[in-house]
Order: sequence, then C-alpha cells, then structure tokens
Amino acid sequence: MPNHRAWALTRAAVAAALFIWAFAIYFPIRLGMFHLAVNFTGWRALRLLGLLPLLAGAFLALSCIFDFAWTGRGTPAPFDPPRRLVVRGFYAYVRNPMYAGFGLGLFGGWIVLGTARWEALAYAATLAVSLHLLVRFYEEPVLRQMFGTDYEEYCRNVPRWRPRARPWVPGVRESGERT
Repeated sequence: MPNHRAWALTRAAVAAALFIWAFAIYFPIRLGMFHLAVNFTGWRALRLLGLLPLLAGAFLALSCIFDFAWTGRGTPAPFDPPRRLVVRGFYAYVRNPMYAGFGLGLFGGWIVLGTARWEALAYAATLAVSLHLLVRFYEEPVLRQMFGTDYEEYCRNVPRWRPRARPWVPGVRESGERT
C-alpha cells in the first residue's frame, strides 16, 4: 500500500507550483508587469519591507497546502480536492487562508521587485474578484456536496474571508462547552 500522505504531499507540491508559476510569474510577465523589476534605484529600504508580506504570505499559503495534503489527503487543485474536510491550522480561523496567503505574498513580491504599479493593482483586483467568484459559485457548492453537514457547520462558524479572533473547534460551542 502506498504512503497516502507522501503521495498527497507530492501532488499538492506540484499543484501549488503550477498555480504559483501561472498566477505569480507567467501571467504577470505576459501582461508586461515585470519590465521594471531590475530598477532598484531609490526606495530600496521600502522595497525590502516587502519581504515581510512576501514571507508571511508564503508561510501562510504553504502551511495551508501542507494541511490540504497531510490532513485532507488532497491538493488545492479542483481536479484533486482534499478527501477529508480540513478545519485545522489557519482553516480554523478563516475558510480561505490559502488564497489570502497567496495574495499577501504576491503583494510583497511586487513591492520587493518594484512592480507595484497600476497594472499590478488591476491584475490583483481581477484575480481577487475571480477567486471570490470561484469560491462562491464552484468551491463552496462542491464542498457542500462532498462534506454535507460538516461543511455547513464549518461555514456557520468560520467566515469566508475575514478571520475569526479565536480558532473554531468542531463540536465546541463559543462558550467553551462541548455540544
């Protein structure tokens, strides 16, 4: 019997690499957003501050990808979703932390590279609206179908985009008592 977690981690790494390559590298290059990337004159210290959101976003997204593979036994790719509902880690605070991490990392990368211009903002806004529509009209209905009442309970307790102050624990009421 193959090691299911190792296989899920491998699939998740490939899916994440393809997503990052497509949306953080390929499309921005094709849209001409990196042509000023080598211009590091002035504002150098400000650009280095972009490392904070870049690294924080990368950590957040990679942690979520790991949770999808390790706990959910799946990937972020729609054609290979988690087989188990993931409600631990950052998913206990917000339903879509992977997208938030990717956006934060992309924002930090653009600051570091000096490409935070109107084209980058338009791209980010388009990507954010597209991801929201994907989540709302594809991912959530599929997850409701896959995980039923467990996912419904998760949606009632964990917001889609705005993180909770405290992690949600399935089966525990907000007062701390078990249901």
